[in-house]
Amino acid sequence: MRHYLLFSVLLLTATGNLTAQDSAAPGFTDQTANLGLELGGTGACWADLNNDGWPDLCCGGTVWKNEQGQKFSRLATGLGELIAADFNNDGFVDLFSWSNFKLYKNIDGKEFIPIDLPELPASVSLGACWADFNRDGYIDLYVGGYEDWGNGITYPDRFLMNEKGTAFRLARTDTQYRARGVTACDYDLDGDPDIYVSNYRLQPNLLWVNDGSGTFENKAPALNAIATSDKFGGGHSIGAAWGDFNNDGLIDLFAGNFAHRDSRGNQPQSRFLKNLGSDQGYAFEDRGTSGVFYQESYASPAAGDFDNDGNLDLFFTTVYGTASFGKKNNAVLYKNQTDFQFSDVTAVNQLENLPPTYQAAWADYDCDGDLDLITANKLYQNQLKKGHWLKVLVHGNGTDLNRSAISTVVKVIAGKHVFTRAVEAGTGQGNQNEMTLHFGLGKIDAPVSIEIMGPNQKSQTFPSIDFDRLITIQQLENGNFEITKDN
Repeated sequence: MRHYLLFSVLLLTATGNLTAQDSAAPGFTDQTANLGLELGGTGACWADLNNDGWPDLCCGGTVWKNEQGQKFSRLATGLGELIAADFNNDGFVDLFSWSNFKLYKNIDGKEFIPIDLPELPASVSLGACWADFNRDGYIDLYVGGYEDWGNGITYPDRFLMNEKGTAFRLARTDTQYRARGVTACDYDLDGDPDIYVSNYRLQPNLLWVNDGSGTFENKAPALNAIATSDKFGGGHSIGAAWGDFNNDGLIDLFAGNFAHRDSRGNQPQSRFLKNLGSDQGYAFEDRGTSGVFYQESYASPAAGDFDNDGNLDLFFTTVYGTASFGKKNNAVLYKNQTDFQFSDVTAVNQLENLPPTYQAAWADYDCDGDLDLITANKLYQNQLKKGHWLKVLVHGNGTDLNRSAISTVVKVIAGKHVFTRAVEAGTGQGNQNEMTLHFGLGKIDAPVSIEIMGPNQKSQTFPSIDFDRLITIQQLENGNFEITKDN
């Protein structure tokens, strides 16, 4: 069995205090037009497609090249809604369209060539995710299947296994429910990625737990991960987001529900599911809404530490908009106040009254150390007063670990503080955050050591690394690691 890769970023001393940073108006500002962007579509995906260190943007079928944070230029069009990862381990991030079921090979970051996929059953999809399900060093695909409501058709979810970067094979289909968002993470830290599927029509969500060989069992009921209520078997779930929301070193889950209140009764609201760890078999404790107030039409969540205070915050879209259907439903930015307590900071950050959207994804597009946000076909630049930060970009060797390092878990430890992130390729409904991992450190100002435990269980330490910078770590062919970039 291959052992998983765990990056623990250890702060050797912590002379500063971890405190929330004061916001400085105007918070987020719309830079869409200034950057030359003309955006559309329902999802958004961030990925560095040409390896220049600046995250590029895929949105509404168009690939936008990031010109060093100053502007964006069109690189390709007509590709569909996309997620990104390096499927053939050639060092360039490729693209998969969940909306038109096409795979595109990245040629030197300049063009995207369609690659044949196996014949697939007819389907409609609203989201997909990449992860190496069988741990062979190549990333696989899980593609959600939705519905034809009028004709009573449920389309199948599909597991597509990567044949060493040369082709994909259809390994399994599942037609139990009507999937919307799909997201994968090694939440139980056993070295293989697990999958959470958000299902609509008051159907239960799925937690596909991986046995390490790419064989899955749905353990959502047993582990209390359905996000339901006493009356309903499931929610109108649209998207979910993994994240360590209480900084205990374990990956928790936020399950988003579109919750009607009608003649059927009050349907289950969105909720936080706390990971209870190994002593409880990695079951989840339902922490309820934790300050996420009721709106009927919540849709796609995205987790990120927007204010660099060390706590993972939440942005949550809606699909009614102001006064739609006689109701006011708008996207909300929730600040994490620690220990599953969230507060609405939308207005103070200039994000109020956003229109209906499923689109939400975080990235540091201008590489200034804080997270920027794409939503509702606008790119919002983060203007907040920043705390200290650290970014970690990992590249696997393509044998022990896929080149994109998807499912890698990274921990930052500073005295009693623990910060945990995971590399993911697919979140919410049809979105993808930047794969470079971002850690807010608040006012902690100690030197940093990076301790790495690789798949071969060899431990490496890189001492005396300063914060407020990007650390790029490359896995060598022998399984060891080295810092290739520190800036």
